[in-house]
Amino acid sequence: MTTSVRTARPQGLRVAPVPLWWRDAVGIACWATALVVAALWLSGRGLQGLTTGTAGALTSVGRLTGLVAADLLLVQVFLMARVPLIERSYGQDELARRHRLVGFWSFNLLMAHVVLITLGYTLADHSDVFHETWTLVTSYGGMLLALLSTLCLVAVTVTSIRVARRKLRYESWHLLHLYAYLGVGLSVPHEIWTGADFTSSPLARLYWWSSYVVAAGAVLVWRVGLPVWRTLRHGITVTSVTRESRGVVTVRMGGRGLNRLPVKSGQFFIWRFLDGPGWSRGNPYSLSAAPRHDSVQITAKDLGDGSGRLGSLQPGTRVLIEGPYGRLTGEHRVGDRVAMIACGIGITPLRALLEDLPYAPGDATLVYRAHAEPDLVFRAELEALATRRGVTVHYLLGPRMHGRASWLPESARRWRDAYAVERLVPDLLRTDVFVCGPDPWMDAVAAACTAAGLPPEQLHQERFTW
Repeated sequence: MTTSVRTARPQGLRVAPVPLWWRDAVGIACWATALVVAALWLSGRGLQGLTTGTAGALTSVGRLTGLVAADLLLVQVFLMARVPLIERSYGQDELARRHRLVGFWSFNLLMAHVVLITLGYTLADHSDVFHETWTLVTSYGGMLLALLSTLCLVAVTVTSIRVARRKLRYESWHLLHLYAYLGVGLSVPHEIWTGADFTSSPLARLYWWSSYVVAAGAVLVWRVGLPVWRTLRHGITVTSVTRESRGVVTVRMGGRGLNRLPVKSGQFFIWRFLDGPGWSRGNPYSLSAAPRHDSVQITAKDLGDGSGRLGSLQPGTRVLIEGPYGRLTGEHRVGDRVAMIACGIGITPLRALLEDLPYAPGDATLVYRAHAEPDLVFRAELEALATRRGVTVHYLLGPRMHGRASWLPESARRWRDAYAVERLVPDLLRTDVFVCGPDPWMDAVAAACTAAGLPPEQLHQERFTW
């Protein structure tokens, strides 16, 4: 279904693209902090401590692991502080991956610090481990708080393991994850009162106090201050709720000066609806249409993680927003053609992109995978958009393919995955491909696009399972 009619694109606040070098600069800065910490350890006679016997060596290495663990913990907090330039450089899925990697390294080094320091002090005092542990906790300044800090970080780390994470609701996991901030705060007295490496020189004090101020400031400004300011400024409220298909609803909202939100199609917000108990639990939902000057909308499926409440929202319900986030936008587009490959509710951000991005009639393709026709969300709107803007639409219907990790339905078993991409998306090498759906399905699409020869910079995807 195609046509040669163009339509005007919705206009909003222009957001300047992030320079490509910014991503590298952030990575270099994070590595540089570890080098600074190592230099501070060396200046505090850390290397000499390795030569003073077993007890001294254990204590010295324990000091180093503690310093690096504290530094990585602050880097971890900063990476997820929603700093706009960093978030738009990496995207939330990549930031979450790095946050997770840095977090586990920080936790492992923290545990090594606890063990090595305890063993070192035990050997130096000619004591036993249990007696020395009790002495450390009860006799050294800030150690009880440090113990509580460690327990908080243990809870956060254990619930971040994928097996545990899958068993928790998003809201429960998010609430437990906030204990990381408490863990960071409780560790500060111990570092100041008994951490000689933190206070041994004016340079060390300057570095550590600056690091804590920057991390705390980023959280207060970008995670608290900016969302509160935007919420008060725009006064967003629910205007209507529409049921789209089985378990899928669209929530439309209005507000003041929404055209001044620095949002692009494909991005998402963290939404909190003031409709009663549980309002404080935020959930990430993408915009399901190009933003207008007086309205925005989201579309979500009832997955039991708070999304089930959306269908019962009443017009006039006030809304708290945090965002926009994500880089599944046209900002990094390379080719002159576009293809949207969606599965299920993954059509949400791609529908907005398809409406908003500039392309010539015939230069856009939508491939929409669903279990059955009743599960096709926005079908009428998509077909109207196809008629107006010249979009070729393919629906792939049917149950998933068994015995093969494929993005195709069972009815297309005779097709190879890469062949299907080549067949459905014409002139693939000139096309930017945007993908959204369940993680395993997205992996299969990405593998098929790569096998079909699509350059990596022309594949755009973002994952929301953090």
